[in-house]
Parts: sequence; structure tokens; C-alpha cells
Amino acid sequence: MVFDISKVTGIGEYEVETRKEESKGSSRFDVYKVKGHAFLIVNSHTIEVRTDEKLKKLLVEKYESVMESRYFGRGGIEIVMEGQQLRDDEIWDLVRLSYNMTKEFE
Repeated sequence: MVFDISKVTGIGEYEVETRKEESKGSSRFDVYKVKGHAFLIVNSHTIEVRTDEKLKKLLVEKYESVMESRYFGRGGIEIVMEGQQLRDDEIWDLVRLSYNMTKEFE
């Protein structure tokens, strides 16, 4: 499944930056930013979002496709977009949450 941010409603303006990860054979990923801070990372098979500790713990325990984020570390989760997966509306809610959490940074 390819993630399509255009299906996520309720978020404002953001920037997208495409990066290459040299250590992974030059794989490409997109970094979505609000106010200069990343709120969403989209790779070919995963997405990463910010979240709070309680929600992260719940999702990691419930879904084998959810783990601690490599990009955000303890402050986020990585979701594998194949296998046992969250529903689309759950993923969109997580993207909105991440956007709003990141937007509050100052």
C-alpha cells in the first residue's frame, strides 16, 4: 500500500522534502514538515509519525506492524504498510495527531 497524504483531512499547510538514505542503497523517502519540523516520514513500505508515549505503547502492543520510530525515536512510531495493519482512518488520525503535535513546537 502506498500512503497518500491527500486523503488526510484536517491538516493545514506543509512542506515536502525528498531525501536519499545512502546507507540503504540510496533509497528515497519523503519528509513532510510543518513550521520546519518533520511530522511524517514516508518510505516505500513504512510511514513514521510523532505520537505520545501512552498511544505508542498501546499501538506497539496491539499491532505487529507498529514499532518505535527510527526517525522520531521514542517520540514516534513506524508503521509497516503491509501485513497486519491499522485501518486507513486510524492512520489518517495518527497523521493528524502528529501534524498537530508538531505544529505546536516553538
